[in-house]
Amino acid sequence: MTTSAERSNAIRALAMDAVQQANSGHPGAPMGLADVAQVLWLESLKYNPNNPKWIDRDRFVLSNGHASMLLYAVLHLTGYEVSIDDIKRFRQLHSKTAGHPEYGECPGVETTTGPLGQGLANAVGMALAEKLLAKQFNQPGFDIVDHRTWVIVGDGCLMEGISHEVASLAGTLQLGKLTAIYDDNGISIDGETKHWFTEDVSARFQAYGWQVISNVDGHDIEAVRDSLQEAQQSSDRPTLISCKTIIGYGAPTKGGTASTHGSPLGEEEVDAARAKLNWEWGPFEIPEDIRSSWNRKEIGKAKEEEWSSLFQEYGAAHPNLAQEFLRRMGGSLPNDFNVEFDRFIHQTHVTISSLETRKASGACLNFIGPQLSELIGGSADLTGSNNTQWDGAGWLWEDGRYLNFGVREFGMTAIANGIALHGGFIPYTGTFLVFMEYARNAVRLAALMGLRQILVYTHDSIGLGEDGPTHQPVEQLTNLRTTPNVSVWRPCDSVETAFAWKHALNRAHGPTAIVLTRQKTQPQFRDKNTCEFVERGGYVLHAERGDLAVVVIATGSEVELAIEALDKLGTSADGVRIVSMPSVDTFLEQDIEYRESVLPPAERRRVSVEAGHTDYWRKFVGLDGITVGINRFGVSAPGHVAMDALGMNVESVVDAIRSMMD
Repeated sequence: MTTSAERSNAIRALAMDAVQQANSGHPGAPMGLADVAQVLWLESLKYNPNNPKWIDRDRFVLSNGHASMLLYAVLHLTGYEVSIDDIKRFRQLHSKTAGHPEYGECPGVETTTGPLGQGLANAVGMALAEKLLAKQFNQPGFDIVDHRTWVIVGDGCLMEGISHEVASLAGTLQLGKLTAIYDDNGISIDGETKHWFTEDVSARFQAYGWQVISNVDGHDIEAVRDSLQEAQQSSDRPTLISCKTIIGYGAPTKGGTASTHGSPLGEEEVDAARAKLNWEWGPFEIPEDIRSSWNRKEIGKAKEEEWSSLFQEYGAAHPNLAQEFLRRMGGSLPNDFNVEFDRFIHQTHVTISSLETRKASGACLNFIGPQLSELIGGSADLTGSNNTQWDGAGWLWEDGRYLNFGVREFGMTAIANGIALHGGFIPYTGTFLVFMEYARNAVRLAALMGLRQILVYTHDSIGLGEDGPTHQPVEQLTNLRTTPNVSVWRPCDSVETAFAWKHALNRAHGPTAIVLTRQKTQPQFRDKNTCEFVERGGYVLHAERGDLAVVVIATGSEVELAIEALDKLGTSADGVRIVSMPSVDTFLEQDIEYRESVLPPAERRRVSVEAGHTDYWRKFVGLDGITVGINRFGVSAPGHVAMDALGMNVESVVDAIRSMMD
């Protein structure tokens, strides 16, 4: 009969062997957490290896993603499509078993982790999504949404500032189905953490409002089992289980030391560990009886079939709710949504008053929010400034759909990633553009994973005014635009703002940043045909009269400057074309015929106009073109004064056009 020690040692052996063969990786944490993983995956987690996307599965997140071989080992052993050959190809090109877990590349991996602390944030988002879906869809006798979120965190995760942001909010939100297992081994890359991490973690989480189970022996199966069972009894508080483990458990000379953290053990140490653990089998060899004791394919199948039967009954009793639930979990928009949104856009097209694009965005939300039950959003304590709460949205703490994230830009964005990963919601978040910097790595991971998250960034330039250079973005637009798979929209008026929202909602495989002004912008004249070209990201807003002489490319509030420059130029503006470019990435996705119709390759006399860093625009205007922009930090002054002082005015655009004509 297979013993619990043999089951745990199967994880340790696979971790040692894979890291050793790759000559790269982190064997220590998988070896230390093997006993915890055994109890969690064999006794507590609800999942089906045959269907990694089963809707009502528990979500498991490995926040300390460097311990990836722990996850790959249990996925392989429990019956997911992770073969022994995949394990042997750990960290190799095009392998499922990448150096850190990658969402979408390996079945059973719920999120991409590696940047420490963000997995915990994702787990908070997943647990929140579960709680809200259950409230919206469960009916008496039909708990069709009833799963838990589990996350393993390490010392490094809890040192990162994001862990404070999200753990604090999780306690406030009373996420009772969230359990964090803390691998308290006292070791990080530099050695023993007692020299730089001495806080009382249990007291810290208690202060956040968590249930805390302290000093669990992570190598005592019974103690681990009891702690996991206790965690599941909490209904109104998330739980932290602090497990004392030995990093590199089983390695006779390196166990308990930093040398097992991020390096192969070495052939000699691996052999010695095999002897100490009484593991007599060779590299990558798992005896059939041990493998069979791990396999959960039949149990998982039965659990999903039980849920499917319940859902079938639910569908009969509540057909409309069942249909809506499946639509939302599938990620599709309502059938008539885009048709209705197009009607809204054409109503917006007749706007005649000047309006801040942040307020235009708020008007869009007033239309979208009631139409899409899956839309959920919030702001980092800037709701009134970001205009991110639609009328009637309600506060989350009053059973509404608007979440107060507090001043937690990084945590907010990573939590929204978790909501998107869970499914059933389209999350959006709001802050000032300059504070995207706080959330930068969560934005990057949203792009890397291809998540539909909408990033509302207001106060988009020095035009915000008196708050000064600390709040005035300069380089952030370039930062976002050069991040792969982030779609960036900087609209010039209400019409472009509406198209930005339509694009973001329909873009299912990556985040969209909608970048908005604090200052008012003038509505631009478009006929019906021109209006429809907005959707293509860049279009001819004002066509030249006669032969084309200069192309002016402008975005956002600076489109207004470009149009005003035509009046200043008088008849000499006849050969000037004004191109509005609200979304460069969307424009570059268009066919070459369309792109060249907007920016003729033969006409190289080009000017760009944007109140941000100019380097990005060189690929459009060339080395001989002129970029009207800002390559320094801003100034504290009223918005129009700041813009004028730094050359973002009509005169600068006129001078640039004239220089191109000379």
